[in-house]
Amino acid sequence: MELRDIEIFLTLAEELHFGRTAERLHVSQARVSQAISKQERRIGAALFDRTSRRVALTPVGRRLREDLQQAHDLLQAGLARAEAAGLGAGRVRLGVIGTLGYELRPHLDAFRRRYPGSDVQFTEVVGSDPFTSLRTGETDVNVLWLPVAEPDLTVGPTVATGGRVLAVPVDHPLAARGSVSLEDLADHHVADLGPDAPEYWIDSMVPTRTPLGRRIPRGPAAHTFHEILSLVAAGVCVHPLGVLAARYNSHPGIAFVPIHDAPDLRLALIWRSTADSPTIRALTQTAADVGPVSL
Repeated sequence: MELRDIEIFLTLAEELHFGRTAERLHVSQARVSQAISKQERRIGAALFDRTSRRVALTPVGRRLREDLQQAHDLLQAGLARAEAAGLGAGRVRLGVIGTLGYELRPHLDAFRRRYPGSDVQFTEVVGSDPFTSLRTGETDVNVLWLPVAEPDLTVGPTVATGGRVLAVPVDHPLAARGSVSLEDLADHHVADLGPDAPEYWIDSMVPTRTPLGRRIPRGPAAHTFHEILSLVAAGVCVHPLGVLAARYNSHPGIAFVPIHDAPDLRLALIWRSTADSPTIRALTQTAADVGPVSL
């Protein structure tokens, strides 16, 4: 079975729609049908049940999908490693927010072992403007919290997960609590990160409303992590952050209190789709193999 036919089969097994499969692979529907019919003739059994309303895998098709998916993933990983090795000293400029770099050591150490001579260079990005460095080419890959739903950006594997904390002034009433709720935010201002990041992305970290629908007031403005800490220490606002903020930022004017009802953050590799390269593919494949670290 040719590699392209395998890709067609696996894509159709995922989409269960001939038109979407053709569009995704940039081929005609006739090419998709031809590839599937060819495979079924060779195997001697139907791989899909097809009607005018639905497409579904047969038991034979489900088993073939399981077997081929494993082989396809191994093949793609091998090709990515070979491409990266052919680059020599491949370099990835990795954008991170705050102090995340150390926590990514398992991924980066595995990447350097697999591809001797390749390396990662860190660049700091800010939560108020997470995507510009990718779009201008200043960074190759950024590590950002999810969701990211930008049409020109690719979302790669999750590399870290962790809880959230609320940064409050050390003499604030919430500082004495063992934990706080997202509902508590409605009674206090949080920093305003400005207009340079999509509202859906900011809202996933700094919501505009509590789970019960109460408005969370925003302001004053802050553009960097250190500006946020300065405002909190000055008693101007409180602010939700990832748990790493508490681990790496011992500040005499700030207390970090766990937010017990906030969903865990998921941090993933993000890159500009048109800037895909063998080195980026090698890094993301390595990250997928290592899996997410718990923060």
